[in-house]
Amino acid sequence: MTGSPQPRKTGDSGGAGVAPASAGPPVALQLRDVRYAYAGSENWALDGVSLELTAGRVLGLVGPNEAGKSTLCLVAAGLAPAAIGGRLEGSVALGGRDTSSALPHELAQRAGLLLQNPVTQLSGTSPTVYEEVAFGPRNLGLPLDEVATRVEDALAALRIEGLGPRDPMHLSGGQAQLVALASVIALRPPVLVLDEPTSQLDPAGTRLVGKALAGLAGATGTAILVVEHKTWLLGDLADEVALMSGGRIIFRGPTAAMLDDERLADLGVEPPPVVRLRRSLVERGLTPEPSLLAGEGQS
Repeated sequence: MTGSPQPRKTGDSGGAGVAPASAGPPVALQLRDVRYAYAGSENWALDGVSLELTAGRVLGLVGPNEAGKSTLCLVAAGLAPAAIGGRLEGSVALGGRDTSSALPHELAQRAGLLLQNPVTQLSGTSPTVYEEVAFGPRNLGLPLDEVATRVEDALAALRIEGLGPRDPMHLSGGQAQLVALASVIALRPPVLVLDEPTSQLDPAGTRLVGKALAGLAGATGTAILVVEHKTWLLGDLADEVALMSGGRIIFRGPTAAMLDDERLADLGVEPPPVVRLRRSLVERGLTPEPSLLAGEGQS
């Protein structure tokens, strides 16, 4: 893309492209030379990952299957190795707190994690969606009026207030995904780690989630790490995009430059439709109209 900043190769500079905390927003999530292997495995699922994410920023994570994206989510949120075992080298910090020495309730208040399968994240003990979303805040010991405010705000952000009285175990896949996301948002952690949060949603639902997450980052300073195959969504949502392969972050850079990088397709990552269309026109010797390029995030 002419005139766009070029993606930076990870490791080119010690600061990983992020300004020191003293020069801007505080660092919410930091990984330094992280290597992780699952229990019983001799192979590193993550192999030398370093990244920083500051408050209010959204980092999109893309890459082929088995690249290590889901593993990075587990490690970033402190669940690996604390909850699932395995071997970790390097350091992971949430808000300056090293996850290796943090207690489970401390991790829950510092990072909210949404897994790929939303059903596995539902408590299974709540008779209604409203109570399901309230489950986390109540376990934090918050006053009931604060719990109610958080639940109502989370449901409203995703426009699922109408699901409040429903049985959470009798929802469609897309509805369950929105409820699971609302439950994480209601905790109001300073860091959100989201593993394919729109995988079961149609384009309208995907855009809704993207708008809610962008608003959350802008209004509250929440730092968001999001794994997403829908690159068109990242075009609207993410400040930066990182490309993973083989358990490593290969490149990271500004979203527009990254999504226009031909190396994405080489690693099995589909560029946004507008990028594919522009390339097709250029190959045919045509010049795309500027109005066509205005909708980078259009599906």
